Amino acid sequence: MKTDSEIAKETRLKPIEVIAAGLGIPPESLIPYGRNIAKVKAGLYNDLKGRPDGRLILITSMSPTPAGEGKTTMTIGLAQSLKLLGQKAAACIRQPSLGPYFGAKGGATGGGYSQVLPPDDIAIQFTGDDYALTTSHNLVSSIIDNHIYHGNTLEIDTERILWKRVSTVNDRALRSVVISSGKAKGERVEEFQISAASEIMAVLCLSSDLKELKERAGKIVVAFRRNGTPVFLNDLNITGAVAALMRNAINPNLVQSIEGAPVFIHGGPFGNISLGCNSLISTKLALKLSDYVLTEAGFATELGAEKFFDILCRQGSLRPSTTVIVVTLKALRYHGGSGDYRSKDLNAAVKGLENLKKHIENIKLFGVPAIVAINRYLDDTEDEIEEIKKRIVALGTQALIAETFESGGRGGLALAEEVIKSAKKENDFRFLYSEGDSIFDKIHKIAVDVYGAEGVELSNEAKTDLNVMEGLGYGGLPVCMAKTPKSLSDNPLLLGRPEGFTVNVRRIRPAAGAGYLVAECGGILLMPGLPMHPRAELIDTDGEGNITGT
Repeated sequence: MKTDSEIAKETRLKPIEVIAAGLGIPPESLIPYGRNIAKVKAGLYNDLKGRPDGRLILITSMSPTPAGEGKTTMTIGLAQSLKLLGQKAAACIRQPSLGPYFGAKGGATGGGYSQVLPPDDIAIQFTGDDYALTTSHNLVSSIIDNHIYHGNTLEIDTERILWKRVSTVNDRALRSVVISSGKAKGERVEEFQISAASEIMAVLCLSSDLKELKERAGKIVVAFRRNGTPVFLNDLNITGAVAALMRNAINPNLVQSIEGAPVFIHGGPFGNISLGCNSLISTKLALKLSDYVLTEAGFATELGAEKFFDILCRQGSLRPSTTVIVVTLKALRYHGGSGDYRSKDLNAAVKGLENLKKHIENIKLFGVPAIVAINRYLDDTEDEIEEIKKRIVALGTQALIAETFESGGRGGLALAEEVIKSAKKENDFRFLYSEGDSIFDKIHKIAVDVYGAEGVELSNEAKTDLNVMEGLGYGGLPVCMAKTPKSLSDNPLLLGRPEGFTVNVRRIRPAAGAGYLVAECGGILLMPGLPMHPRAELIDTDGEGNITGT
């Protein structure tokens, strides 16, 4: 089979105006970025508020291998499948991050014959949203230190500055750095986090327009004063400057798939340390413009899906119609005890079904139906695929084989038909916890009911944080768990369906602008590192500026 790059280069793209017209987007609401990329004015949503919403389908997965299980490819492929069935469908995915792009995982634009195009332009620079985000975030850091240098009239406690600098690329050397304000006593230990973890990214993804983005940004807690009271972004008098930098980023980005299906790419928060979902405005806009909207959430059900249901759907008043859980033989083998997703051990794959079973149970917690999609790889044999399908069906769940990577929309027609049937049925969608539950009870419910833990252990710092959050009146906010995606637990070494473990919460910090609290669990790192030989070593350009090696 041809490489992703070869397939992309051979595809004849339609002008983006044609894709927009197919959705019913008026020309005056389109902001073209060349022939194949455009932004759609966020204000269009207000003009469409009277329209009924289409049906929302979430694509999630079982616990992944380090290489991922193809959720994005499945999301794009299913949009193409629905299009072939004569349905008006759109996909909504997150923007790729430069960290994984230059690191190990790649550009997150799908693969094979289920890609969004042009992939390299999307992964690198795109429409400048990442630049605006990183610049606005680091502007805040600069202003904080400038304020301290010029006398610190806000009496910021330099030991309790929550706002850490960010970088778009993975750089473990920045996990701990010493910075100086230029004065003898001005040095302190600082850290960088990945841009995708920025609260401004979450604010972008949860705002409906620039006005709301500005309001949310102003509520961000950047530090604490010496007397223990919070310092908000509004207190720095730069909320307007942050909004100015983000004024274009609020508008969703529109591109197309290989088969001409419309795809919104907007926002890129990581699913292990942040929200893990694309922007609310792009999803809500797509729901007004389409009969079916497919969206994916980062990693597996216990991370991306839980946050999608409990945070995004809660804040955005979204009601999902059905869910697709992506499964691969590689992941089943990996979580069945082999620890090697390249192995061909069918017995390990059968054992790995225990992991899948837990993810099916997780979706049922939220009252939403689940369909299992077996994402077939080129080297999967017919016998092992059919055996796994039979065993999944025995669990009481529909299972269909999808070949969207190899065959594009045609490879997902059977799955798309079942998605349509499932999405048309009424469901009992519900949240895992109520706003009235205590902060600890919310964390406990996620850990016990979703992860399968026996309980939760708070560090002394987390206990202090919890009391501070409740004292600030943030007890009613939902909780965004930051933990490893490699395991259902907070320990990346516990594969399969671990039992008898405790989730360890080391910190609880406010994301008041985004409207939730962040619970940092286990040894989760907020700045990833690079492998020994990152993908950056393979990437180059030819004489005409075309990117090679991706």
